[in-house]
Amino acid sequence: MSELKQDITLLSGIGQLSTTLLGTGLFMVPAIVAGIAGRFSLWAWLVLFIAICPIALTFAQLGKRYPSAGGTAFFVRKAFNARLEKSVAWLFLSVIPVGVPAAIALAAGFLQQLLPASLNSSLFAQIVTVALLVAVNLAGAKSSGQLQTVVALAIFALIAAFWWRGDVSQADLALPALTSDGIWSIGLALGVMFWCFVGIEAFAHMGEEFKNPQRDFPIAIIIGCFIAGATYWVCSVIILKMGAYGSAAFDSTSIPWISEQLFGAQFKALISVIGFAACFASVNLYTQSLSRMLWAQARDYKPSGGLARLSIRGVPANATLTVGAVVALSCVAGELSGLDLEFFLKLANGIFVLVYLLAMLAAYKLLSGFSRKLAGVSLVLCSAVFLCLGWSMLYAVIVFSLLNLPWERWRTAKQS
Repeated sequence: MSELKQDITLLSGIGQLSTTLLGTGLFMVPAIVAGIAGRFSLWAWLVLFIAICPIALTFAQLGKRYPSAGGTAFFVRKAFNARLEKSVAWLFLSVIPVGVPAAIALAAGFLQQLLPASLNSSLFAQIVTVALLVAVNLAGAKSSGQLQTVVALAIFALIAAFWWRGDVSQADLALPALTSDGIWSIGLALGVMFWCFVGIEAFAHMGEEFKNPQRDFPIAIIIGCFIAGATYWVCSVIILKMGAYGSAAFDSTSIPWISEQLFGAQFKALISVIGFAACFASVNLYTQSLSRMLWAQARDYKPSGGLARLSIRGVPANATLTVGAVVALSCVAGELSGLDLEFFLKLANGIFVLVYLLAMLAAYKLLSGFSRKLAGVSLVLCSAVFLCLGWSMLYAVIVFSLLNLPWERWRTAKQS
């Protein structure tokens, strides 16, 4: 078997993308952003959503015309060359040591609340999370999509309950008057907030598994982004109203704290279940996309290798197990380093924004007409967000520069 199974429907695609965009982001980013920009964060969410629309539409056009498990790397190869494709593929995989540990640590924080006291350790919860991720991915994209659709509905129900019980008024929705300090804080906040929309490039790897990619893939991206954007804005309104922000430790527990204030401690276990499921769903798509990136590279360059094989379910099993092993090691390293989530989040954002920028560059060359103009606008927006990252973009620049050094030419010259 050399082709992935086409199991993803429009509904499950919307569920996968929306939960991936919400996932870990919903449980920490609105509170972090509120600490950076205060009520100006409401403006920041609107700016980000407006900026992400042309980027999402461009990804939709790319996925519709070039559905492939290779995602952005495949788009870059179509537009430029195979050498740059490899660099983009490894750039995307380089998010494992910085982005994945942060996401899994947040998910494990919720899982810890459900474990018995004898097993209640952060590292054990993270390893259990990784094992569950591998198991769900080996079950196939259809099972994964159904799970994430259920999780999406649970998240929407939770935020709707917060809105109802929190007695949100018209005054809470009012946007503050913009000032020079406010614009500066919005720029700083955008560097963190981009994490909330870094599931689109991962979702691009799933295009090959849609039953009808030309019709359903772009619709899933557009609706999924709209749902996620509206949910983030509503969540930010509630966090500002409740004052659920202010410190690194509090930011990652803001949603459980709000739940306890509004509904009492008896709902703590339920919130832990929803929180874990939401974070798990987000990391799940990344595990899928990373394994498919490995499989796509193996299929194209080492088709007889073990990583190029598919299971009887049409899943890249060996690639999934490899990603799972690397993620587990990364979690151990992340736990031992003791660095906070915001640090890892900023480094991961640098990788994601650069991947988006390269995808938009490929789109500008591959597409035509209005789609090409849209890609041009998206390219400018990605460049602006990349500059907003400040020092944290250095990780992405250094990794990409190292990947593009002429290693093969140097190796050949040394052998001769």
